[in-house]
Amino acid sequence: MRITPHQAQQGFMTIAQNTADVDYLRLAYVQAMSIKLTMPGSLYAVAVDRNTLEQVTEQHRKVFDYVITIENDLAQDETWKLSNEWQAFYLTPFKETIKLESDIVFTRSIAHWWTAFRLKNVVLSTGCRDYKQELSNSREYRKLFDDNELPDTYNGLMYFRYTREATQFFTLAEQIFKNWAYLRDNVLLNCRDNNPTTDVVYALTAKLIGVEDCTLSMDFINFVHMKPAINKWTSTPWPELVMCETDLPMVRIANTNQYHPIHYHEKTWVTDELVKEYENELRR
Repeated sequence: MRITPHQAQQGFMTIAQNTADVDYLRLAYVQAMSIKLTMPGSLYAVAVDRNTLEQVTEQHRKVFDYVITIENDLAQDETWKLSNEWQAFYLTPFKETIKLESDIVFTRSIAHWWTAFRLKNVVLSTGCRDYKQELSNSREYRKLFDDNELPDTYNGLMYFRYTREATQFFTLAEQIFKNWAYLRDNVLLNCRDNNPTTDVVYALTAKLIGVEDCTLSMDFINFVHMKPAINKWTSTPWPELVMCETDLPMVRIANTNQYHPIHYHEKTWVTDELVKEYENELRR
């Protein structure tokens, strides 16, 4: 079935392209279940390449409202598949989209965020939180941002709607992706990223278009980021460092309830047992 872009009113979306190391489709499945548990009635779309499409099961389709094939797959030769990210704007079946990285889950409703998002045509989340729910001041992963005076934005959770202004944003982002080598070598300071990352591309896009047009001055629109330095941990995977309990949809990390969306980052956190727990909770 061919899906027409921008027809349904609003929903959540991710891109899931499986690699040799990570089953992103499985992560998207857990994400979709977390959304259905916390925001019943929400629509969810996943965009996949043709190889990943073959792994979509009937069980997946019970949770995914839309499964979209990426016809122009620009990331075929990438191990970290980011080159299709800008296509989310053209693939989404929604007029209004909350676009997510697939390794994020929700523990409570953020439905009220839609009202805030509608103040702008594109909204990038700003800053991130540690597992204690506190805004992080770590710059360990943001040195390129600081050197180039880029806004502290994250694409892990973002909003856009089908407007002329949003089209301009993603048109520029596409050009940055496609001309990365020139920008890396001639424009950006101290950039050693051989390939573009979406965080950097969208931050650069926001700076060129106008940060005030792509962000909100609301410090709650962000997520918990489980990367080690943000939480003042070693590089040991966090599930091996601290206790994590689930009383779905709530997740407790080191005995702390997680009220913001969780960017768990360590893909091994999604175990067979966790998948079953989500499935059982959704069936109740």
